[in-house]
Amino acid sequence: MTHPPTFRALHEGWTLTAADLAAEAPAELANTLGAGIPAAVPGEAHLDLRRAGLIADPFDGGNEAAQQWIGDTAWRFTTVFDWSDDGSTRHDLVAAGLDTVAVLELNGIEIGRTENMHRGYRWDAREALREGENTLTVTFAAPVPEAAARAERYGALPRTNHHEYNQLRKMACSFGWDWGVDVAGAGIWKPIGLESWSEVRVASVRPLVDVHGTDGVLTAHVDIERCTAEPVEVRVEVTGPDGGTWTATAVVEPGDDSAAIGVTVPDAELWWPVGHGAQPLYGVKVTAGDSTWDGRVGFRTVELDTEPDPAGAPFLLKVNGERILVRGANWIPDHAFLTEIDRDRYARRVADALEANVNLLRVWGGGIYESDDLYDLADEHGLLMWQDFLFACAAYSEDDPLRSEIEAEARENVTRLSPHPSLVIWNGNNENTWGSVDWSWAHRLDGRGWGDRYYTEILPAILAELDPTRPYSPASPYSFGDYRHPNDERYGTMHIWDVWNRVDYTVYADYLARFVAEFGFQAPPAWSTLVSVVHDEPLDPFGEQMLVHQKANRGNEKLQRGWQGHLPDPESIEDWHWTTQLNQAQAIRFGVEHYRSLTPHNTGTILWQLNDNWPVVSWAAVDFEGHRKPLWHALRDAYAPRLATIQPRPSQASRAAAWEGLMPEFDQLALILVNDTGEAYSGAFTVTREAFDGTVLAKAVVEASVAARDGATIVLPAEVAAFGDPKAEFIRAEGDGFAPAFRYGAEVVDQALDPSPFTVEAEAADGGCVLHVTATSLVRDLFCHADKVDPGARAEQGMITLRAGESARIAVASPSGEPEAFAAVLRCANDLLGE
Repeated sequence: MTHPPTFRALHEGWTLTAADLAAEAPAELANTLGAGIPAAVPGEAHLDLRRAGLIADPFDGGNEAAQQWIGDTAWRFTTVFDWSDDGSTRHDLVAAGLDTVAVLELNGIEIGRTENMHRGYRWDAREALREGENTLTVTFAAPVPEAAARAERYGALPRTNHHEYNQLRKMACSFGWDWGVDVAGAGIWKPIGLESWSEVRVASVRPLVDVHGTDGVLTAHVDIERCTAEPVEVRVEVTGPDGGTWTATAVVEPGDDSAAIGVTVPDAELWWPVGHGAQPLYGVKVTAGDSTWDGRVGFRTVELDTEPDPAGAPFLLKVNGERILVRGANWIPDHAFLTEIDRDRYARRVADALEANVNLLRVWGGGIYESDDLYDLADEHGLLMWQDFLFACAAYSEDDPLRSEIEAEARENVTRLSPHPSLVIWNGNNENTWGSVDWSWAHRLDGRGWGDRYYTEILPAILAELDPTRPYSPASPYSFGDYRHPNDERYGTMHIWDVWNRVDYTVYADYLARFVAEFGFQAPPAWSTLVSVVHDEPLDPFGEQMLVHQKANRGNEKLQRGWQGHLPDPESIEDWHWTTQLNQAQAIRFGVEHYRSLTPHNTGTILWQLNDNWPVVSWAAVDFEGHRKPLWHALRDAYAPRLATIQPRPSQASRAAAWEGLMPEFDQLALILVNDTGEAYSGAFTVTREAFDGTVLAKAVVEASVAARDGATIVLPAEVAAFGDPKAEFIRAEGDGFAPAFRYGAEVVDQALDPSPFTVEAEAADGGCVLHVTATSLVRDLFCHADKVDPGARAEQGMITLRAGESARIAVASPSGEPEAFAAVLRCANDLLGE
């Protein structure tokens, strides 16, 4: 976050004290917390307590439960600073983010109150400031009792989880989630300071873009705050990637405080999503008097097509008129303590997404309106962003005081994020519309509103006023039509959670969804991440600390049920770890390949979830410590821009025999090609049916072609598609520009796989080692658990399938560890079958 030169940060010399210490707090801490400990600003109470050595790591062992008193304590942050009047007309106290319900006092004078961590506040502080020494205090209400008290005062509303998080405008997942730790606390989580100014300041800028022909059109909506009665000239300067500049000015007359200033950029370079083109960014500078605002924009258009078609209604994003096939991942806050997330951490997660062929991140509604750092990185790399408004899995009061805060936060964040070309859609809520239908809310609402007015009236009206350049979806999932179930596969977006919760992952194939905005399967984090926080002796899936780090209802039971029929039961905790990670990867690969095979009927999937916010068993592809789970490698392959997959399809005879309204039998195999590139493909695929020892049992060559941004189906000849011995054979299709596609006649648990199907040679290399693996029989899903040797190590390749005689090179980046040690932690699906 950048601030004007007139802003003076007050980030030094803070002290944290317990304003009202919870009764459950350790008695020995009372005196220390009464006297105060050093506090970091921006920061959070939990982190200050940890740095002072007063609490252990909140993520370790069973510390979460032992530290619940922190969320039941009212915390006070205090600093003393020197100030001298520089002659400015205004001296404002500016707080960009306070978490959450707080009272601010300057020299004992109450200067403001806050109700919302998702917005900033500004107060005229001149009357409270003194020459010389000044004392600023920020006293936060204890969040857990405050939420409970408001539920008692205003009436409890339906929600998930165990706290009344929907009573406060505080990050919902700070109260815990089915993947999140319960660390609701308090803190000054964004910058705070004084801004001194005279005459005029730029209060906000919305630089909205459009494209007319070959020209880029910028309309800068500028709001000013003034303490002058004179006209104010506002100047807008646009600077292109090549250094060219274009300017325009307008005068804001007395009595007015806003202007819309247009700038046309001839022959503008268009901003494109990753895989569609380049990402040129144009600098924008707005000047009013001595006040300036700087930002960047990209010229592009965005549309969302949800118009009815013969199959229902699509959910189709278009950028610059071009269809976008979404290969997405859901995003949660990347650390439970938000002030621990810096630009470098964001950059690592963006790299995780891009290298997995992800082209869109959905910022989920139980977190935050994400940082400009994340959006800046997305702008630079062409990573599309979907931002939820912050409502998740609950009913929300439509009355004040909550309503006014929601309107204020929406206005501020729509304005703040408006420059970013990567932001292509706003979404009203996560699962609340679905919940209002399916989660038995009616009897608990007693006639009260559940939040629908926000999603269907208030938020779309704010967007129409402040930023009509981006599409809006009222909810996820959502079916875009009256009298439709919100999670209908035929219309718009859907979430698929019967898989994982109730049914086998092969049920993914029962859905012909138009767009899947959430679906996922769990697994533990990397071994080193898991054992760094779980210390049960012996380590066990149902150990006390293991279950602290499994937040899903009956989660480890669902893991066990999930592998049955696919993989053999594990015989050790290390086998359990590998089995569950492998099953997660196979489940998501199965689902993604199925949904992508429906292109263009299906226009996208968004995996739940990319990342973790603490060390936990979860749906994440990348764990809290940044280790890429087997799922990440499977996702990278399944999300390849060009994908070949072998899928069952109904024959013409099967279609003719099916009764009206019933699905025909899928009685043949087809090679499905998905081409998410800008160039059409035409070529030949070699299709073989082989034994695990490499013997070719049948072979055919098929001609294939597929248009750009489209899919194609090629029925496989019966001689290669019909298994002789399903337990000992596989089908493989290979063509230029596509990774090979495999199809198996049986699940791993039933296959006659060689449990020791490869040899390996390990050699040292700069920065680590290289493992040379040669298959002696079919190797399924080869993976190196490099972190077992060195928690800082990373194997660059993973989830590799090799035919007998084929070789693979696995590079391991590691500052330590012998090459042979990394060879020893290679695993594959085969070895779960035992000797």
